[in-house]
Amino acid sequence: MRPVIPRTDPAPSRLSYRLHRWMLTPLYRRFIRFGLPVLAVVGLCAGYLGDQARREALIGQVAEIRRQIETRPEFMVNLLAVEGASLGVQEDIREIFPYDLPASSFDLDLDAIRAMIEELPAVARASVRIRQGGVLTAEITERVPVALWKTPDGLNVVDVEGVIIGVAPNRAARPDLPVLAGAGADQQVAEALETLVAAAALGRDLRGLVRMGERRWDLVLDDGRRILLPETDPVRAVERVIVLNAAQDMLERDVAAVDMRIAARPTLRLNDYAMEEWWRTTKMSLGAE
Repeated sequence: MRPVIPRTDPAPSRLSYRLHRWMLTPLYRRFIRFGLPVLAVVGLCAGYLGDQARREALIGQVAEIRRQIETRPEFMVNLLAVEGASLGVQEDIREIFPYDLPASSFDLDLDAIRAMIEELPAVARASVRIRQGGVLTAEITERVPVALWKTPDGLNVVDVEGVIIGVAPNRAARPDLPVLAGAGADQQVAEALETLVAAAALGRDLRGLVRMGERRWDLVLDDGRRILLPETDPVRAVERVIVLNAAQDMLERDVAAVDMRIAARPTLRLNDYAMEEWWRTTKMSLGAE
């Protein structure tokens, strides 16, 4: 008799079954399709860049390619144009401009240039952009001088916001601007201008306005006489002075000051000579009685 050979179980083992099931999963297929190539590329790059000389050569090549692109003629800025600014402001801008032209537009920080220009006292706003043809254009809106602010240090030229935009060597240098004096005068320039416009109807030369105690104004006439204005609504007080002067020739009298701080009771302050004459006339009247 022939020996009986045991039959082999055709069913796969449990481990083999699980392995085949795992190889059929989407995750495994994605790994074979994408993961292995990525790992191979990363390994090759790591091996190539592991040498310092190769790294330095690669960095140099990238830098050279970038330089060639950035220095192409269409990306170069060759000229700085300043628009809307006076000659003095143009010179100041060119003096503080931090770049040497021609320069690549990639090297220019337009926001920093704009901020730098707006730091100039005479500049209210600035807009910076690059035009075709390699022209860097700075469009300037200057502060408008409206008054001279007199301080112990001299005469400062200020705009309507009270920002100091320059210095005047003397009053004759800017005869077109009114004079403001006193601490805090630069904080109320707009109110001062409105008051001066109203006072122009007096028909008299004005020396300027003096801020008193950082609270109110004194309107100073050209002959040194003063009109003391209240803390609130000084324009209305000036208009009342105009009406009183038209009705009674108040400013034609020998007065040193007109006090309008109390609206219901305007007060005239006589000068020394007028006061002496008033006392003399009063004494004579009392003696006659």
